[in-house]
Formats: sequence, C-alpha cells, structure tokens
Amino acid sequence: MKTAIVILNWNGQKLLEQFLPSIVNFSSELADIYVADNASTDSSIKYIKEFYPSIKIIENTRNEGYAKGYNDALCAVDADIYCLLNSDVEVTKDWLNPVLEVFKTDKNTAVIQPKILDFKDKNKFEYAGAAGGFLDLYGYPYCRGRVFNTLETDSAQFNDISDIFWASGACLFIRSKIYQQVGGLDEDYFAHQEEIDLCWRVQNIGFTIKYVGTSTIFHVGGATLQETNPQKTYLNFRNSLLNVVKNVPKKWFLFVIFSRLILDGIAGIKFLVELRPIHTLAILKAHLSFYSNFFKFLKKRKKLQKKQNYNLHTSIVWQYFILSRNKFKNLK
Repeated sequence: MKTAIVILNWNGQKLLEQFLPSIVNFSSELADIYVADNASTDSSIKYIKEFYPSIKIIENTRNEGYAKGYNDALCAVDADIYCLLNSDVEVTKDWLNPVLEVFKTDKNTAVIQPKILDFKDKNKFEYAGAAGGFLDLYGYPYCRGRVFNTLETDSAQFNDISDIFWASGACLFIRSKIYQQVGGLDEDYFAHQEEIDLCWRVQNIGFTIKYVGTSTIFHVGGATLQETNPQKTYLNFRNSLLNVVKNVPKKWFLFVIFSRLILDGIAGIKFLVELRPIHTLAILKAHLSFYSNFFKFLKKRKKLQKKQNYNLHTSIVWQYFILSRNKFKNLK
C-alpha cells in the first residue's frame, strides 16, 4: 500500500524544526512525506526546501483551517493510505508497521489511530486522542485514557487493538478511497471535532474505526490553540452541537439536542463561578453560531445514508462530575 504522511502547517517553522527529524528518520522508508502549508508568512517553506528537500510541499493559497487545508492538500496526494499528522508530533521507531499491517489484514477497517502519549509527560496519555475516542449519550467526546481533563498514566493497559468510535485528528490514518467517498472533512467546522464527524460518516457506510496500541506517538497538544484559549472553547462547543444535528439517530435527536442546550448552559455557569467569564461568552457565541447553522446542517443530515448508533448508555457528565469516575475502566 502506498502511504502518505501529510502534515498541515501554518507559521510552524519552530515545530517543524523540532519534530520533522523523528518523522523523517522513522517514516521515510515506508511513506512519502508531505507538508501542506496553509499560506504561512514565516520561513517554513524555505526551511523545508533547504533542510528536507525530499519532503513534498503543497502550498495552499489561504489559511482556511484544518478541514479545508487538508481537503485541498489531499487532492494533490497520490496514496492508498493518508496519514493526517499534526506538526507537533514526535513519532517512534517502527510506528507505521503495526498500523499498516491492520490495514492489510482487515479490509473493513477504514480509519486507524495509534496510541497518543503526552510529549511533555511521556508516561501520560495525551488529551487529544489518548487510546481512542467515544461519545456519550449527549454527544460529549471522551477517550480511553482520558475523561474530560483527567489523563491516565500509561501502564500498558491499552496496548491492544480495539474498535473505537472516533480517531484523533492529531494522527489519523484513513484509506484514501474512503476519505474521498465520504467527501473528506466538513469544512464548516474549520477546526476541532471535525474528525469525529468524519469517523461517524465512515461508519455510516459500514466501515470500522480502530485503535492500534502497538504504535506510539507523542503529541504536544495545544501548540496551535492553548486549552485556555476561548476560541478553542467556542469551536469545541459549537462543533460538538453540529455533530449532534448532523449525525445523531432520529429517535434520539430532539432529546439530545434539548439536553445539550441545558448542559452547555450549566457549563457556562460553571465558567462564571470559576471567574472565567470569557469562556462563558465563548459558549454563548458557539450557540449563536449553532443556531445560524442549524438548518444548513439539517440538510447535510438528510444526505447521509444512515445515522450510526453511538454510546447510548453513558453520560460522561454524570459519571465524571457526580459519581467521580475519572478512569475509562470505571465507566458504566
């Protein structure tokens, strides 16, 4: 299988200097390496051409976010497998082989995520994807190894190969034909949680998403938008609601929508109590954008072949904040 690692970059020369060495050293024999540049104004392109002439460069004309950046770039990539890789990721020796082996042996697997550990604390799972993602009843995402802001220590408890519901966009492998078949990433998301929507649509057409714990990467996380940045709060709350409108099965649709509006309101109050009103405003802004996009996403919803069921038995909010269950193994 022809594999392409595609790194989306925007003014990230320092990250490229830090993380390209491991990617080149541990990947170049098995994959072509691309940098898709979102109209950077720093010296990123000059740096790559000078120090990594073997890396292929795709220059997008504008910075229009993660989703459109990848959609535009991947049109120019000839490969059977795409690896969408963040620029703040350190890969490890032999990280590709376990993933490619699953693709070879399981034709129904369309998307794969490796184990994602924290670059700053390499014994801990990393927030963005940890050991593979799931959704609770209300559409809130969580991971094996990460529930809300609680990160587990890696003690080989997730060294398995397992079905998951969504794979992290920090490092997401996908069959190119499937990517094109489902229409790629939804560009209306701009950034954050668009990979959840992508994985949901992949499952809608009958394919599976897998986590391969025998492959490991280290992710900085927050290198583009810090966790404390209200823009991140805005995108996460808005895009999570858009996922619900677009993908939740019909029989749960109204219940989940109204429940989410209430729960998000409670989250806004929590931010006020914590003296972080800028995040309350971000949630308000997210809901206003959600309302303005509601009917547009209803139209998108109607085009999907079916709405794949997700976890209809778990409320992460209830279990985490009320029952104090902060590890994946304790969730019920």
